[in-house]
Amino acid sequence: MTRLQTSCGGARPRAATALLALALVVLPLAGCGATQAEGGGAAAPVAPHSSSPEALAALPEANTFGELKSAPADPAHELPAGGEVLHPKADTAVYSAPGAEPIARLPETQIGSPTWVPVIARQGDWAQVLLPTRPNGATGWLHATPEAVESAHNDFEVRVDLAGFRLEILEAGKQTGSWTIGTGKPEHPTPAGRAFILASIKESVNTYSPIVLPLSNHSDSHETFGGGPGTVGLHTWPDNSFVGKATSDGCIRVTREALNRLVELPLGTVVHIT
Repeated sequence: MTRLQTSCGGARPRAATALLALALVVLPLAGCGATQAEGGGAAAPVAPHSSSPEALAALPEANTFGELKSAPADPAHELPAGGEVLHPKADTAVYSAPGAEPIARLPETQIGSPTWVPVIARQGDWAQVLLPTRPNGATGWLHATPEAVESAHNDFEVRVDLAGFRLEILEAGKQTGSWTIGTGKPEHPTPAGRAFILASIKESVNTYSPIVLPLSNHSDSHETFGGGPGTVGLHTWPDNSFVGKATSDGCIRVTREALNRLVELPLGTVVHIT
């Protein structure tokens, strides 16, 4: 498990630098008129519920420490995302559906890194995104206007085959690297599903990995781990004894070569775990 310090448990680790710039190309967002909805047809504009700054601040924060039981589940976790990622320019409301009441707020930054979330569906100015909170596969809708979010295109994705102990990086659908990995032990398995790279942490507590990449998903068997919320992460190990074995508490252990490649990926990169 990745250990994430809370504000009451000590200083948060510093984020690694210069990890976002690669492969991010700013995309124009949809205008205010009717736009093409996912699956065809014209989507009529839907206005969000207005909320005061006080009401927004009172909403639960969609972060790795929280849980949103009312969040919609990922409807098609086995499919690739479209490559669009969003960064809220300020804390922004998360809705259960376009035009519905807000259920949470997505913060501008998470555990020392800017928040980037992958888009899995579009309806005009509305974008359904994966969220970094429990339960695994939680999603929400953002009113993704150019005033509210920055949009970028990300051609990368990561695929993890648990049974085959394999991780591969793809760019525009083509494999650019593949490595043997270690996974969670039977009593603490690595959770399957569609997740994303949430942050990049320069490790300051443990010495097993210079950088840890927390994912948006969490252990199904650990409610907490090492003082943190049981967040699953990508990290290396002091030796290669983990390779091809299920020995971790749920995290995905990778070789140093694989980690060096993974830290170059933009935040928000989708990770398919099967």
